[in-house]
Amino acid sequence: MKKQVTSREDILAVSRELIRSQGWTAVNIRAVAAASGIAVGSIYNYFESKAELAEATVESVWLEIFHPPEDESVFRDIQACILWMYKRMEQGSRDYPGLFSLHSMSFVSDEVEGGRAVMHRTWEHIRRGLCLVLSRDSHIRPDAFDDNFTSEKFAGILFSLLLSALLQGDFEPRTVLELTKRVLY
Repeated sequence: MKKQVTSREDILAVSRELIRSQGWTAVNIRAVAAASGIAVGSIYNYFESKAELAEATVESVWLEIFHPPEDESVFRDIQACILWMYKRMEQGSRDYPGLFSLHSMSFVSDEVEGGRAVMHRTWEHIRRGLCLVLSRDSHIRPDAFDDNFTSEKFAGILFSLLLSALLQGDFEPRTVLELTKRVLY
């Protein structure tokens, strides 16, 4: 007998499992309710609509992919952080095929405002994280940044390269690592 889920987090875990086993189209109210062992109406206690369920599921996938590592020292070294991010992106791509292109392409229309908000919130979190790592990295040259070329601009460049890698499915971080050498001792 299936375990009956009893929380929003349980429903999101079931949704992630449906994606892994059946693909993104499997996430709909009826399928998630059936896989959760609860009535369709119970899903609506946690999510107002299929769109809200999909948005929350995508966000939970991002959180799963970029969960904090056991060794948090990667957040004090930009190159270690880049390597960790590429490994996580590669694993996320295997676990959730099509996530990155689906997320970026499906949430850019004006009709999916909540999805765009999730995307922007997630991506802004990653950009801020890169800025934080740059500020913590003791290997960054003191003269690496100035008023014209700030650490925030550099984090934006790194983030753009990460997004490009995601969309292309290219998880070889060599170019990005070479770029970071320009600001290191």
